[in-house]
Amino acid sequence: MELGHAYSVLVVSASAKFNESVRGLLPERFYWPVTVLTDAAGARRELLENSYDLVVINTPLPDEFGTRLAQDICQHSAAGVLLLVKAEHFPDIDGRLTPQGVLVLSKPMSTQLFTQSLRLLCGTRERLRGLEKKNATIEEKMEEIRLVNRAKWLLIEELNMTEQEAHRYIEKQAMDRCVTKRAVAEQILSTYK
Repeated sequence: MELGHAYSVLVVSASAKFNESVRGLLPERFYWPVTVLTDAAGARRELLENSYDLVVINTPLPDEFGTRLAQDICQHSAAGVLLLVKAEHFPDIDGRLTPQGVLVLSKPMSTQLFTQSLRLLCGTRERLRGLEKKNATIEEKMEEIRLVNRAKWLLIEELNMTEQEAHRYIEKQAMDRCVTKRAVAEQILSTYK
């Protein structure tokens, strides 16, 4: 398996046997750190303080079944969620949770299926990471446009420029001083406020 970096994993399971065996399936060079908790309440507290790339939930948990936890994680984070359920619960839970982004597997399962599912979640996590970066870039660009527009309106109000003159002034200042339009806009805003 070729992964670019290690993925942080939260395992939520009340089964000591499962917890011990799953650690052997998560080599440190690919999955690190691995945190194991035994109930949903502890997992929720942990997720308030730390984010994880992958969350594996082995149902049932002592304080809830685990489906609500899986839904909450998918709704409030970008972590890949793998929910393990007994075969008799699989059709119903898979039908309800898969559309919400939860990968549901039936127990018992093979080691190969488990590791392939983790790799699938890693790939999905990388796609989400790329989208998060793209979204952050768009947000930064939108903030720059808002700042430049506010600066233009200040120039229009304070110096009686037209919108085209204000726009040209900001662009020219940025080129002449080898700075961004954002830096020029911030200076205009601080000067006239």
